[in-house]
Amino acid sequence: MRVDLFDFDLPEASIALRPASPRDAGRLLVVRPGEPFSDRGVRDLAGLLRAGDALVFNDTRVIPARLTGIRHRPGAPGQRVEAMLHLREAPDRWRAFARPGKRLAPGDLLRFGDDAGASGTCELGRLDATIESKGEGGEITLRFDLSGPALDEAIMAQGALPLPPYIAGKRPTDDRDATDYQTIYAREPGAVAAPTAGLHFSQAMLTELDAAGIRRHAVTLHVGAGTFLPVKAEDTDAHRMHAEIGILDAGTAEALNRTRAEGGRIVAVGTTALRLLESAADADGTIRPFAGPTEIFITPGYRFRAVDALMTNFHLPRSTLFMLVSAFSGLDTMRAAYAHAIGEGYRFYSYGDSSLLFPASV
Repeated sequence: MRVDLFDFDLPEASIALRPASPRDAGRLLVVRPGEPFSDRGVRDLAGLLRAGDALVFNDTRVIPARLTGIRHRPGAPGQRVEAMLHLREAPDRWRAFARPGKRLAPGDLLRFGDDAGASGTCELGRLDATIESKGEGGEITLRFDLSGPALDEAIMAQGALPLPPYIAGKRPTDDRDATDYQTIYAREPGAVAAPTAGLHFSQAMLTELDAAGIRRHAVTLHVGAGTFLPVKAEDTDAHRMHAEIGILDAGTAEALNRTRAEGGRIVAVGTTALRLLESAADADGTIRPFAGPTEIFITPGYRFRAVDALMTNFHLPRSTLFMLVSAFSGLDTMRAAYAHAIGEGYRFYSYGDSSLLFPASV
């Protein structure tokens, strides 16, 4: 499909730079194709679902994946560089997006943190990595001089929280973001972007959902920095998705299949949970255990197999996520829904308001 079909005008004032406070105070636009839009609040969620439905949360935890340092190359002056980690390939190896990517080459040493002293070790606040390979669009593969938990600790010490560009470009990251940009149920470290639909949930909301008979399950999809990348192609067929690592265990798969068998609905909290569920589902909708990378790219025409409703924030124009919600509820419906949201003052993107989407009839 033509990418420009997914474009729309969004006023700068619609972009949220801070979340609602408290976190469950956001607005919720309910979209049922063929029916009028309903302006509700996130706290209304339990009343919009039914006993026996199952909410599926992504329990990934955001790591401080933005590293800044100096490129060292024999006979050349040092060059300041920033690397955004986005996919772990081995205990000592990460893929990253680098800036300025054009000036980097395989074999370059990148020193993050304190650039004094000898290379080859991580001590006194320093972390070293060698560029193993270079791909398109500033993507590089880094081999660190630490591995496993030791590397994890060094990244925690040297990295910065990777707020999305549309927030980070307007204000600096601060201590509030360390809490605001993490779901209250985040458990498995590895994401470089938050599963933002989940940012709206408070403990009080979870307790209310439990009391209403709505089941809760967790899956893990480590969100990559590719979620920030614009679609530069003119046609969706030419766009390449970056892989993200997902885990859905056998117990969760069995419980979700039982929910469907008993007449309940599977409600994905966020596009990340939806992408993993759809990656794990057979053609007949049976959900299987899943562990590994997924590059699923959902555009209109896709037949959803595992998900019956979707809670998600408002996404960027021409983004793969707006394509996904357009596939779920219909392109015309979602263009109208976004126009309604803009007109009614909904707040967009990671720290913005949310929506509850139901599928277009086949």
